[in-house]
Amino acid sequence: QVQLVESGGGLVQPGGSLRLSCAASGSIFSINTMGWYRQAPGKERESVATITSWSQLLPLINYADAVKGRFTISRDKAKNTVYLQMNSLKPEDTAVYYCNAEIKLGGLGPEYSYWGQGTQVTVSS
Repeated sequence: QVQLVESGGGLVQPGGSLRLSCAASGSIFSINTMGWYRQAPGKERESVATITSWSQLLPLINYADAVKGRFTISRDKAKNTVYLQMNSLKPEDTAVYYCNAEIKLGGLGPEYSYWGQGTQVTVSS
């Protein structure tokens, strides 16, 4: 019913930049939250950046401490798309990055959590 399609991962040198995109499509009534998580080998999945109150003029944005000042999350409401601009990348940013969305399929129904397929980001010289 809902699909999240990610793009933009790859290999980059330390100090470089990448931009990730995630587009949500399907039977979407409303979106509450979209964001990015990552999982490095041998580690648990962790939150990177999220946008809550998606439809509001001034949504709530949160960043993990490890990426503050280097990563920027943004949205295109019309396209149900969230972006993650990653600058000053470090080797420790290497991980599979997953898009997540909290979506209502109907006005009175619950929210459901959806995940993208993941995109690999590798920071290495």
